[in-house]
Amino acid sequence: MTITTVLFDLDGTLADTAPDLALALNMQRERHGLPPLPQEIIRPHASHGSRGLLGIGFSLTPEDATFPAMRDEYLGLYDQVFTHAPQLFPGMDEVLNALQNAGVQWGVVTNKPARFTIRLMQALNLADAAACIVSGDDAERAKPYPDTLLLACEQARCRPESCLYVGDAERDILAGRAAGMQTMVACWGYLGEDDAPESWQADFMIAAPHQLLRILGLSEPSSAV
Repeated sequence: MTITTVLFDLDGTLADTAPDLALALNMQRERHGLPPLPQEIIRPHASHGSRGLLGIGFSLTPEDATFPAMRDEYLGLYDQVFTHAPQLFPGMDEVLNALQNAGVQWGVVTNKPARFTIRLMQALNLADAAACIVSGDDAERAKPYPDTLLLACEQARCRPESCLYVGDAERDILAGRAAGMQTMVACWGYLGEDDAPESWQADFMIAAPHQLLRILGLSEPSSAV
């Protein structure tokens, strides 16, 4: 397997953003006279964007008449707090450095709106190092369609078949496969009890970031050995 580019989903794969996503949801629940939900209840839904968060927070679906207004309200609140406490998952900084040192470029493809993605990457001090940063509204269709992944290939000047896409949701694997990429499930992400990643037909499943390096045939950091 010759992989020249590794593309990561953002929330739940590259970075742990669940605390800020949960904070915004509980701020919204307070506005509507509801008590806060515990982090552990919200966390498994954090990769599913406003659809998943409004589902757990208010039992809303996109088909509900109030969903668009509630989504706009949530995003407005998230805009106030989304850079409060984001952090890379443990070991991810070492993985990114190892990829760079080995001449393997990396980038981000997320369904997050662009208004958040770039500023979040800047808050993580990663914006300048990424070969590409593609948001859900940068193409006509977001994941599970392949459009944003193919746009990432254009930006990074690489071919889909030389890419590995790493994500923690089924739509990530569907999008990667549709784009003709190798796919990998990040099992440290925001997986819920109802998720069955072994059925997603990914090429790989890993429990910790450093295992990605082993699969690519690269040296793992000493802290992971």
